[in-house]
Amino acid sequence: MSTVPDGPAVIDSHHHVWDLAVRDQDWLGEAELAPLRRDFTLAHLEPEARAAGVTATVLVQTVAVAEETPEFLVLAAGSDLVAGVVGWTDLTAPDIADALAALRESPGGEHLVGIRHLVQGEPDPRWLLRPDVLRGLSAVADAGLVYDLLVKPHQLPAAVEAARRLPGLTFVLDHLAKPPIASGGLHPWAEEVHRPAALPNTVCKLSGMVTEADWASWTVDDLAPYADTVLNAFGPERVMFGSDWPVCRLAAGYADVLGAARALIAGLTPAEQGDILAGTAARTYGLPPGPL
Repeated sequence: MSTVPDGPAVIDSHHHVWDLAVRDQDWLGEAELAPLRRDFTLAHLEPEARAAGVTATVLVQTVAVAEETPEFLVLAAGSDLVAGVVGWTDLTAPDIADALAALRESPGGEHLVGIRHLVQGEPDPRWLLRPDVLRGLSAVADAGLVYDLLVKPHQLPAAVEAARRLPGLTFVLDHLAKPPIASGGLHPWAEEVHRPAALPNTVCKLSGMVTEADWASWTVDDLAPYADTVLNAFGPERVMFGSDWPVCRLAAGYADVLGAARALIAGLTPAEQGDILAGTAARTYGLPPGPL
């Protein structure tokens, strides 16, 4: 039997699953992503997460397909690990309010905590500021959900403006906005990431760093300047741990990713570590703060 590490409860605020027999993941077409071209299910995740001391997780969408979110809600309803789902729906649809209500009313709908779109793939760096997108984001706020921001550094200005225009919507910045860790480039990303942090309706996930670093040779020291930047900018009460499993497996195992996060926050107080490892995710997504 695995021994659960000592320390506070851990909520993994960001992971994925997929079954290629159900749906292809077309974003996995690049040769370097070949290790991910296999099924990754909750049955694969659970022993790794439990062994690492994780008590709850948030399952995050991977493709812009309407059918995926209802499937994830059913998975969450049947799992004692998945506490929340960040799904996808078309933000630009005229009937988005009805679509969100239908998701809430579907089997497992009580597990829907947020919405995400793959903004990083949009060619327009100001996509988030389109009138139809802002209308959709407003509907997300009205539904009592949060919005996960998957953006790259050059898209941060639009994300900041969207958050400023919609103070009633909580924006969750995924993966630190993907700074260029492998090249060691800290600027201008460091300045840009302070801009959303200046707004009270934003939080940041301490996630996705190992796959922005050198996959074969990254160290905690490589990650530290980026983690320190967001911790200083947002504060521990607005930073949350996420594994980005199974994508993280390109560079590190589940336990290694959580171990790196623990090392990066080791100098903080126990209360601050508790926020990053569980409290921030629980507050942001409305999850139970302790073991489920």
